[in-house]
Amino acid sequence: MPDSLALTESTYYILLALHTPQHGYGIMQQTEALSGGRVRLAAGTLYGALNALCDKGWILPLPVEDGSRRKEYKLTEKGLQVLRTEVKRLRELADNGERILG
Repeated sequence: MPDSLALTESTYYILLALHTPQHGYGIMQQTEALSGGRVRLAAGTLYGALNALCDKGWILPLPVEDGSRRKEYKLTEKGLQVLRTEVKRLRELADNGERILG
C-alpha cells in the first residue's frame, strides 16, 4: 500500500496511539478510548497490524528488557509523516463536507 492511500480507521488509531511508545495492551486500550469504543482490536488483529506497520517502516519495536515479555513499539519519522498526511486528508474531507452541506 503506498503511503499516500487512505488509512483504515484501525491503522490510524494504532499510529495515533504510538505518538508515545507503548506496549500492545496499551495500544489496544488507547485505540478503543480514542475511537469512543468503535475500534476494538483483538490481540491477533493488533499484532498482525503491528507486524505490517513494522514491515512498512512506520513503527519500530523497542528493545525488550531482560526477563520481560512486554514488547513496546514506537512511531518512526516515516510513520509520523504518514499520520500527518492522513490528518491533512481527513481535514480536507471534513472541510469539503461542511462547505457543501453547510
